[in-house]
Amino acid sequence: MLKSILEKSRYIVIVPVLGSLLGAIALIGLGVFEIVELLLKLFHNGADSKAIMLGLIEIVDGFLMSTVFLLIAVGLYELFIDPTLVVPDWLEIKSLNDLKAKLIGVVIIVLGVLFLGNTARWTGGADILYLGGGVGVVIAALTFFVNKAK
Repeated sequence: MLKSILEKSRYIVIVPVLGSLLGAIALIGLGVFEIVELLLKLFHNGADSKAIMLGLIEIVDGFLMSTVFLLIAVGLYELFIDPTLVVPDWLEIKSLNDLKAKLIGVVIIVLGVLFLGNTARWTGGADILYLGGGVGVVIAALTFFVNKAK
């Protein structure tokens, strides 16, 4: 009986799968809304290239975060529910290490975009060095972690 319960308990992962999928959909919807809003402002108020650039960088950051949620949803579903899920080769996840490596790759990209957004807003001073150094250290640590996990 316990064995049967444990075998079926893997289906409880459907909760985080659905939650992650809903999070991805919400972030994508929000990004589309923000693009439309940005374009409307552009057409009504004229072009402030720096504001548009910053807005687009922030929207892209949201889209990248949506891919994190989508990766979590697909990865957990593949690992716990149905390993025969049809996905592109680059999205196949066979182990938790595969999922972690893919997530870390997206997190590194998100950190890069975050830093880019901050450099676009930068008004001078040493604070950008601290942010860049911190982002660099985190990226280096994540890269080290991924390479050690292989």
